[in-house]
Amino acid sequence: MFKTLATAVALAAVLPAHADTLAQWTFETSVPTTAGPVAPEVGSGSASGFHAAASAYSNPVGNGSAESYSSTNWQVGDYYQFVFSTLGFSGLAVSFDQTSSGTGPRDFNLTYSTDGSSFTPFQSYIVLANAAPNPTWSSVTYQPIYTLSFDLSAITALDDQASVYIRMVQTSTVSANGGLVASGGTNRVDNFLAVGSPVPEPGSLALLLAGTAVVGFVARRQRR
Repeated sequence: MFKTLATAVALAAVLPAHADTLAQWTFETSVPTTAGPVAPEVGSGSASGFHAAASAYSNPVGNGSAESYSSTNWQVGDYYQFVFSTLGFSGLAVSFDQTSSGTGPRDFNLTYSTDGSSFTPFQSYIVLANAAPNPTWSSVTYQPIYTLSFDLSAITALDDQASVYIRMVQTSTVSANGGLVASGGTNRVDNFLAVGSPVPEPGSLALLLAGTAVVGFVARRQRR
């Protein structure tokens, strides 16, 4: 519960007003031990991982919780993927916690798609090492420096879609400690949250526009 609230606070800077949760993975119920698919704790969809080489998937401690989604043997182009629906919603924003071991990957790109095959890069980012001088993940203390939030509301192609695909893709061989990514290096993700704002129904939108027109008309009459 605390981790969920803390992540909601971290998202506040990018959330549209009256945002609703579309899907959320905390990995506390659907504990991941394979490449997936992994069901969300809230909403519907799937989480999964992809590695060009064989990878070991596990569920080590999360960021302020007991579980997370972790894997080894990272290479450029490997990724985590989250799929969910935005039907009836617009103004997408996502947030998640992510970290690497010292020899795990540092550089990632958040990409998106609506068909699962053609992906568009959105923003590159750096993952912090889960080691000193940074605070380490534990089951009892949430560390906000590991939370990443992205506002995709300007990407209208993601609005009102049956399926939206979000990937965190490794983009270089640089490790979190500044060396080279090693086969035993790990990267883990936790607490993925997708939110959006309800799209007004046609009837409601018409009433809103009509009300706005009436207010404008009255205001003009009063100025006369």
